[in-house]
Amino acid sequence: MSLLDAMSQRVGTTWRLLLKEVGAFGVVGGVCFVIDLALFQLLYTQTDVGAVGAKLIATLVSMTVAYLGHRHWSFSHRARTGVRREYLLFAVINGITLLQGLAVVWLVRHPLGQESALVLQVANVGSIALGTVIRFLSYRRWVFPSAGTAATAPLRPREVAGP
Repeated sequence: MSLLDAMSQRVGTTWRLLLKEVGAFGVVGGVCFVIDLALFQLLYTQTDVGAVGAKLIATLVSMTVAYLGHRHWSFSHRARTGVRREYLLFAVINGITLLQGLAVVWLVRHPLGQESALVLQVANVGSIALGTVIRFLSYRRWVFPSAGTAATAPLRPREVAGP
């Protein structure tokens, strides 16, 4: 096999893995997006929960579903560094994007004085889009690192033994 063939094969494998991650991330994200939108709409329009409270509850529910989907599907081929570590980082990243989402909804609702469910939903969608980019990049880098960069990943017995 020539160097060019080896490089082509490696690039092909890398792209296939990236497409798998992006595709699965998109499906899990799509399901969680629908959960977030529907739950926000239901809570804001059908209960006494305010816009910010509705956003908080909707995000927490969709975040839990997302962790399970990403751990067991989107990034299932990546290093396992422990559920506690992963979930803690996952929660921190989602906490940051939750605060970003709450800030957007709060800004539109209070300082801008918007009460329309449609306007608030548009703000909600915008906050979700921004949070999605942040989460994908952060999950790949810190929560579900590649096997080569997972410094805290436990070694398997066959990796410890020499040739």
